[in-house]
Amino acid sequence: MKKIRDLPESERPRERLLAKGASFLNDEELLAILIGKGTPNHDVLSLAKKLVKVVDQRGLDLEAEDILGIDGIGKAKAALIAAAFEFARRRIRPEGIKIQSPRDVLPLIRHYADRKQEHFLSVSLNGANEVMRVRVVTIGLINMSHVHPQEVFADIIAERASSLIVAHNHPSGSLNPSREDVSVTRQLKQAGEILGIKLLDHIIFSLKGYYSFLEHGEL
Repeated sequence: MKKIRDLPESERPRERLLAKGASFLNDEELLAILIGKGTPNHDVLSLAKKLVKVVDQRGLDLEAEDILGIDGIGKAKAALIAAAFEFARRRIRPEGIKIQSPRDVLPLIRHYADRKQEHFLSVSLNGANEVMRVRVVTIGLINMSHVHPQEVFADIIAERASSLIVAHNHPSGSLNPSREDVSVTRQLKQAGEILGIKLLDHIIFSLKGYYSFLEHGEL
């Protein structure tokens, strides 16, 4: 990966944010701005790449101690990033967003579309179809059939959700569901029926768009 100083000024994260807005940056670039600068052994973009992996696992629950173990992230950087996440937690949690169609879910998950590994996500909803929480269930499974209903429903049950939507990115860019995707959807639907928690949709997404099992009449 190129170092920021090797990039043309117009392609540097801070300059792109100021010129086009934060929504035009990917996650690594946003974190690079938060980190500020690298270390003699790690440029800032490399640090951001490492940090993204931890953020994907911890989500908005990220705390300073989660990232202090990353080589190149000291107390000052960890404190700054933890403070930014706490600020976000207090103001822009997804709770309360009403889901009426698959498109309503995309703003909550689309930042995973550029990941090089598959991220399997769950979106828990209350009885009014309002978002309770978005979480990463698994990362990097080679075979999606290895997603177990127990992993998906454990936290959903604990927070007394009424329904859920699951989603995962396809790093290949293809939006066609595999046999494993179809199989795990069927398993989760059956498990949900037993538990009294309805599976509303399974969404496959990439940088090209999305595929909804619900919209295709497969749920």
